[in-house]
Amino acid sequence: MLVAFSVAPSGRPSDATLREGQPRDDQTRDDASVHDAVAAAVSVVRASGLPHRTDSMFTTIEGEWDECMAVVKQCVDAVQPFGSRVALVLKADIRPGYTGELTGKLERLEQAIADRG
Repeated sequence: MLVAFSVAPSGRPSDATLREGQPRDDQTRDDASVHDAVAAAVSVVRASGLPHRTDSMFTTIEGEWDECMAVVKQCVDAVQPFGSRVALVLKADIRPGYTGELTGKLERLEQAIADRG
């Protein structure tokens, strides 16, 4: 299966995620960046050993149901300290018996585009 997901914190971060000297006041965070939280989640994905791809909006992983969902949960857990709540967007392509679809789907798309040319 392929699982594309995005996980992001919102609300006030816990004290553990504040950098030394950084005020707790949310108004000082004017760029609304979540790159530190996303880095924590992507580190979990990379450590999982599952085939994966990260782009500017989503991370896609490939594996069996239980291993994919375990990684998604670990990513949510990794992002939790960065806010008082976590938003998760998830889309899955469940196709039993198929592997290598992380690249295979794109290869078939590119071939279909080339065939039209």
